[in-house]
Amino acid sequence: MTVLAVIGESALYLLYGWLLSAIVASFLSGKKGYGERIGLACGLLLSVLAVLIWLLVPSKPTSDWGRRKAARKGSAAS
Repeated sequence: MTVLAVIGESALYLLYGWLLSAIVASFLSGKKGYGERIGLACGLLLSVLAVLIWLLVPSKPTSDWGRRKAARKGSAAS
């Protein structure tokens, strides 16, 4: 019985980590202009690797991420 409790605890923490990485990947893809669905799907399938992928994917110029990047470049140049 104790062994099942230990396995259950670690499984719960792994589940939380899996869901958290899916949430973060969804947030990043939404901010980069690709939509939250593709980030959620990527996060559910690839887990923590999806967060790293979405950090490396370039943002679209019309996205929130792209506009902030352009605004920082403009303010740094002047």
